[in-house]
Amino acid sequence: MVAALLLIFTVAAYSHIGHDRFVHMDDDSYVVNNPYVNHGLTPAGIVWAFTTVDQANWHPITWLSHMCDVQLFGLAPGAHHFTSVAIHAAASLLLLLLLYRLTGAVWQSAFVAALFALHPMHVESVAWAAERKDVLSAFFCFLTLLFYTDYVRDQDRSRFYLALAAFVLGLMSKPMLVTLPLMLLLLDYWPLERTHGAPENTSLKRWFGLVWEKLPFLALSFVSCLITFYAQERGGATRSFGEISAVLRLENVVVSYAKYLLKTVCPFDLAAMYPFPSAIPAWQVVGSLLLLLAMTAAAVLLRRRLPFLAMGWFWFLVTLLPVIGLIQVGEQAMADRYSYLPSVGLFIAFTFSVAGLSRKLPNRPTVLGACAGILLVFSAAATWRQVGFWHDSVVLFQRANRVTPNSYVIHKYLGLAYADTDLDAAIREYRAALALNPRYADAHNNLGLAYAAKGDHAAAIAEYDAVLREMPRHILAHLNRGASLGNLGRLDEAIAEFEAVLRLAPDYEDARANLQLAQEQKALRAPGGRR
Repeated sequence: MVAALLLIFTVAAYSHIGHDRFVHMDDDSYVVNNPYVNHGLTPAGIVWAFTTVDQANWHPITWLSHMCDVQLFGLAPGAHHFTSVAIHAAASLLLLLLLYRLTGAVWQSAFVAALFALHPMHVESVAWAAERKDVLSAFFCFLTLLFYTDYVRDQDRSRFYLALAAFVLGLMSKPMLVTLPLMLLLLDYWPLERTHGAPENTSLKRWFGLVWEKLPFLALSFVSCLITFYAQERGGATRSFGEISAVLRLENVVVSYAKYLLKTVCPFDLAAMYPFPSAIPAWQVVGSLLLLLAMTAAAVLLRRRLPFLAMGWFWFLVTLLPVIGLIQVGEQAMADRYSYLPSVGLFIAFTFSVAGLSRKLPNRPTVLGACAGILLVFSAAATWRQVGFWHDSVVLFQRANRVTPNSYVIHKYLGLAYADTDLDAAIREYRAALALNPRYADAHNNLGLAYAAKGDHAAAIAEYDAVLREMPRHILAHLNRGASLGNLGRLDEAIAEFEAVLRLAPDYEDARANLQLAQEQKALRAPGGRR
């Protein structure tokens, strides 16, 4: 009954997702314009999924899931979105089963699972097609924890191996799951209580034994970290200390932790992009640090009375580590999707702490039930509203621009959103981005493409030149400059640009095809060439 209600409310909250389209934020690269994915399941595509580090990640299970969707539904965006909803709902049911198996507390387990299913911060992970990796990795994470729980409770070694297998599938969905061995240790602390009841002089030995037991999981995490580092370095996703200083990164880490906590509690002003700031006010850093220290101190001091508070708080801190920004990837300071798994720790800490501290409350079942119902109705309504902002790229980034105004990154994405239907509006947005950051390479490159689409190739070349002055190895700027030069009949210069691309990326097929075309056009113009 509880599981059925959870499923019904989850599907209801996301029921209008079928009207949402693909958005111009990785959906093109992941699905729409990816030649391996948009042909469905093929032998070549399956091999590619396991061997590519495209999009600066190695996640073959994610690629295969997109291929399965195309095989079944074609490129209908609504069907792709409903697949993500189905996986999200399945993950929520697994979380319910896991917590009930661990604690035997049906209503607390149901409330945590419902918060996970209905929290508006999780809409980004579900409604964004390119974030399929989030819902997949969460599903396999909870499955791993469930198998591990069965292994501990039943002492069935086969369950340990099933947990390892599920963990591998989770890492192959999204490498953010590398912190799972630490999550297992947190489960050992509570609610499995494998560290309790030992004399003080044997507690360290017990912890050592528990860590030793996790060595296979730690080894898999280590391998995944190596692969991820290689993939992101090769994909150029990481940002150097020259771009973002170590001090600013650390300040953003502290502030982002606090913002994730506050947005989980008060999920207002959610957006698809929170751009990385050029500076952070000192009061935000100090205030955030004090909040985190206070929460950590409370969790430690109350660990015996409220072990679930400590377990949930450290789950939150630990699972955010891979994406908190110590190694900065992308243009965002934080992202709603990064809270998908970490928020479970906060939900556990809150739910079980309230249940534990309210035992003497008069009319406890009625009061807690009413409060829980109000919270879940609010969450479901906010989720319904948030899904609407993912209707299309224009709606999505207009919303982001209202939440975080004066962001050159968001103006770039708005330009991309307009580029298919309104080139003048796209040009206006790219210029707005450049007014805020005149050295922003992506905006110059996209503005060049917009000028080229309008037939003004001279203006386009000027924009590509602006990119190459800052980033001489910018592959797309070389490629696009070559295309515009070719359209102006400057074939020798175009050929030089395509050759430059192939020196930087020898396997770039678009550059090779354009080079061949330019060479053929040059041959036709030569004396004696065929006409």
